[in-house]
Amino acid sequence: MASADEARLRKEIVQHFGNTIEDALLPECVKFCQMYNLGGQDLLFKWEALTYGQLGLKVFNATTLPALKAKIQRDAAKANAKKQQSKATLSGPLNRRFGGTGRPGARMGLGAMGLPQQPTVRRQDGFTFTMEERSMPVAGPSRVRFAGPEMDEQSRKRRAYRYMFEKISERSEALDDRIDDFGELVKAHYNLEELGDPAVSTEEDVVVVGRVTFDSESISGSVKLNEASLAFESSRMMGAGARVPIRFDPNVKIRGGKAGLSTVGLFPGAIVALKGKNGGGGYFLATEIISLPPAPVPPRTSVKSEEGQSSFVAHIACGPFTPDSDLQYAPWHNMLSRIKSDKPAVILLVGPFVDSAHPLIKIGDVDATPAEMFQQHFVEPLRDFLDTAPGSIVLIVPSTRDIISDHAVFPQPELSADFSGDPRIKLLPNPARFAINDVSFGVSSVDVVFHLRKEEFLKRGQEVDPVPAEVIEGQAAADPMVNSCRHLLQQRSFYPIFPVPLDLSHEVNLDVAHWAGLRLGGDGAEEDTAPDVLITPSRLKHFSKVVDGTVAINPSYSTKGMFATLNYSGDTGDAPMRSRLKVDLVRLE
Repeated sequence: MASADEARLRKEIVQHFGNTIEDALLPECVKFCQMYNLGGQDLLFKWEALTYGQLGLKVFNATTLPALKAKIQRDAAKANAKKQQSKATLSGPLNRRFGGTGRPGARMGLGAMGLPQQPTVRRQDGFTFTMEERSMPVAGPSRVRFAGPEMDEQSRKRRAYRYMFEKISERSEALDDRIDDFGELVKAHYNLEELGDPAVSTEEDVVVVGRVTFDSESISGSVKLNEASLAFESSRMMGAGARVPIRFDPNVKIRGGKAGLSTVGLFPGAIVALKGKNGGGGYFLATEIISLPPAPVPPRTSVKSEEGQSSFVAHIACGPFTPDSDLQYAPWHNMLSRIKSDKPAVILLVGPFVDSAHPLIKIGDVDATPAEMFQQHFVEPLRDFLDTAPGSIVLIVPSTRDIISDHAVFPQPELSADFSGDPRIKLLPNPARFAINDVSFGVSSVDVVFHLRKEEFLKRGQEVDPVPAEVIEGQAAADPMVNSCRHLLQQRSFYPIFPVPLDLSHEVNLDVAHWAGLRLGGDGAEEDTAPDVLITPSRLKHFSKVVDGTVAINPSYSTKGMFATLNYSGDTGDAPMRSRLKVDLVRLE
């Protein structure tokens, strides 16, 4: 009976595929038809659906057969999940009728816009996955080695903290710890025995470390930082947390800065080191502005992929991914066509994906839930791409404006595992630090460059013991974008401004009690190291700059038709990292 069935299936496959199928592939196709209860015509329909619009899969051979297998497995998993879902009985306050996700900490009150429920199974390690995710194929060998944030249960819980529950003491301790940490760095870098208190009158000059802030008269208004409103706040350990007005000597010097700049940028929240004294006039007179020690570069491990290569190509795109006029995601689908053509080893996508600020979403003029929109426009197309490029990986960083995220605060944890279900699609927190082969990355979805440019106050001074600045062809030494990105490296934070500017507070809901999540080295890192690549999406004009050895990239927004490609040439000995990285800013027509 089995042989007759095999003969029948073989005849049907040959009848529908004709001469395009090789005899050696017939047994494998017959086996799959038997396993998933398919006929010859059904198999042809699966192949046509897979190859629609993909020129690289038009030839049916042993190379493209795995992609068809993955397609059949995925369709079977979807059908099984829908069948199980129709049988599922949901009860309690977190069912779909109330828009909940069924997970602790999920947003409530979204109505039909919540995450759709799917049958789930709980693994022994405590994580819950949908039936569809359990049926996903295991990822094969990747063209790159990825090292990212810890994804154990304890690390996930630490990042998915409860917000609006922090105490004032926790906020102040986090702010104080940041000042104290920089105080130790300054002492070690400049060989200082001790630091002074800016509020105590002295006859000799002392070095103080503290935070730039507004004086008491300007703090309640929307005044931009200037020399008249500048104040200096110390930690409780180094100065009892006193806030002292700052006055600069007419011949103020800048020690240890980059040669040729002759200026230093100050903004609310910046940690600075000053040399001067308080002569009893109610202010600290600064005679020197001391540059902060630079963050060290990460150690090199020369990690190669399983193919023995360390080179790779990455495509980087940032949201919003659809214009304000519709929710069709045309710019993103245009880029997706380019991705399918180029087949990069790494795809990095930065939110927002389903933007809560989108006009149509704000008024509820949508035909699908946010979770369904994300699955339809991102997850499913990316899975189809990964089936054709099994050696590639996808990295997803959310935005605080993403309505599919449970957290609307910064720093922000990764999206729920419900949104992936594929080991090749990796969900990262915002901000995130990770490494691909021997290249380290830092990325955040917040437009910190624009915020810094808006709040920065430039103070000019005389250079003392300047550090030689690397001359980059076509890049001015006093480039404002370079200086803004340099603030992130010097302050060792993805968002060093505090407090958030009043007129921009709707863009960043900052939780300073969890400032460790904003560290440049990443949450839990022993030391803050400068990334090789810093990705800072901004509404300002796109750019690619070299900042003290770090390649800073603003890919702009997908709605502007822009994305970035990063080509790493591989481990070439002692050559500087920036010389091995080539960045192209691409505009799609």
